[in-house]
Amino acid sequence: MAKTPSLPQDSKRVAAGVLGILLGGLGIHRFVLGDAVGGILRIVISFVTLGLGSIIGLIEGIIYLTKSDEEFVRVYQVEKKGWF
Repeated sequence: MAKTPSLPQDSKRVAAGVLGILLGGLGIHRFVLGDAVGGILRIVISFVTLGLGSIIGLIEGIIYLTKSDEEFVRVYQVEKKGWF
């Protein structure tokens, strides 16, 4: 049985945010959150758009870092929101 993240100390907000900003086009931030399909999708989008799609990762990284730990855990780790 997998542990359900519910506490702020279980938050992956900073790691996902920084990776989204620095390596957003590679989808690494989505892999950190346990969303392999989303990570692969970000790679495909960046490849098809010749790198311009990596702006999605940059935006997601900024959004992650502006949320509180509690909200981040609820939205992205418990509810598994896929986009923005």
